[in-house]
Amino acid sequence: MLDTLARTLRRHPDRPAVLGATRTGAVRTKATYGDLADLADRYTTALHGRGVARGATVGVAVRPGPRALAVMLAVHRLGARAAVLDPGVGADVLRARLALARPGIVLADAAAQAAAGWARPLAHRARLALPDLAELGPVATIGPRAPGCAPALDADVRTVPLPPPMDEDGDAVIVFTSGTTAQPRAVVHTRSSLAAGMTTVTELVRPEPGRPVLGGTFFVLLPSLASGAPVALPARSPHVLARQLRRLAPQATYLTPPQLRQLLAKDGRFCGRVWTGSAPASADLLTRVKRAGAEEAWGVYALTELFPAAAVEQADKAAFTGDGDLVGTPLPEVAAKTDARGELLLSGPAARDRYLGEEPDPWVATGDRARFDGGRIVLEGRCKDMVLRRAENIYPGLYEPALHVPGVELALLVGVSAGDGDERLVAVVQPGSGADRAALRTALHGPLERMGTARPDAVLFADIPVSGRSRKPDRAETARLAARRLAERSRG
Repeated sequence: MLDTLARTLRRHPDRPAVLGATRTGAVRTKATYGDLADLADRYTTALHGRGVARGATVGVAVRPGPRALAVMLAVHRLGARAAVLDPGVGADVLRARLALARPGIVLADAAAQAAAGWARPLAHRARLALPDLAELGPVATIGPRAPGCAPALDADVRTVPLPPPMDEDGDAVIVFTSGTTAQPRAVVHTRSSLAAGMTTVTELVRPEPGRPVLGGTFFVLLPSLASGAPVALPARSPHVLARQLRRLAPQATYLTPPQLRQLLAKDGRFCGRVWTGSAPASADLLTRVKRAGAEEAWGVYALTELFPAAAVEQADKAAFTGDGDLVGTPLPEVAAKTDARGELLLSGPAARDRYLGEEPDPWVATGDRARFDGGRIVLEGRCKDMVLRRAENIYPGLYEPALHVPGVELALLVGVSAGDGDERLVAVVQPGSGADRAALRTALHGPLERMGTARPDAVLFADIPVSGRSRKPDRAETARLAARRLAERSRG
């Protein structure tokens, strides 16, 4: 798919590729197909000049948009692999993760470098936290530089022959997902698994050339642009996004459930087909989207390890009356089964090759309990310890150790239902005997600030329930305790 896109960019250099929106929602072109091709060539030449070759690891901390896409095209052409650096996971976790896959070079835009430097206090307010990027490897700036930024990647690029594109399979991207700070876990997709996932998206969405698509993820940008459809990056403000949708009239829209709920709260209107994923999408939410003008409203079941796996349209989901969450029929070439514990296992050409540092495994353990209804997948809850908040997977084991400051006997992070599939993240902290709670709150301030987007919505002091002979902390009971305490707060 990336090779197809590279050829498409040169065939239609004047065609709008990546679109943005003004505050009034008016469409503006951020980059043409030719702009993307030129950027990708410059970055390829620059990386090649720095010795990046097949098998190398390139850290990428660049906001979604034309430059991020050009970076991915350049890394792909050289046969290297991109390690995605997410500033939302917190500095301590990110530092530990990159020790597992240390990059030869880190590409960062000015915003990422500011978040790791002079703007760290402002970044904390936005729940972003990065370590000093120079700790991770040599840094080069992508896009406009600001004071204190590393030199630009393409500052000294000269007109030289481009290296031939790599046409063999190999690692393409590393995405960190779960594990602990001491033992981080990372998904490794190969060039072939990435291409298979893109092909599945293309066949599912069927983007038509020339008609815009709205969505900001890599899996929306690539198939749409390769099919000749320009892609509009969603505005951050729900007010502006509502105007953008009205002015753009996209053939297809991909937004997360939280984005859809925000839009609906602002009386946003839809057209064409709407797709949503990254978090549970209830039948009620999909129904509201169709009532707001969408021709079709689809929920997509996907994982970092296999995207996409299944999809269901609103009409089918609304008609389902059984227990559990219907997520649809497995997409073509996706194999699905359950193990003896009822956990859903998936496999197929788009499945990740392996976890970094582990042997390849054709089956992906989803962590979801499931059953099959006429070939359709029905989820029955999660088996893995994970909290899903605002379309983000949060793994408590990554962050709980940092909460055990002096005076804390035990601390757990649990999810409490916030309605419509979303959860609130609550830290339940059990003080030690005689501990000063005011002093504990002060001591916890630093660790909580460093948690990035995993910062809890609430911190409660309470004795944590335990169970079994080993008196192991009971997460389910702790979550119920947190729900009761939060309910009492709201009534008080």
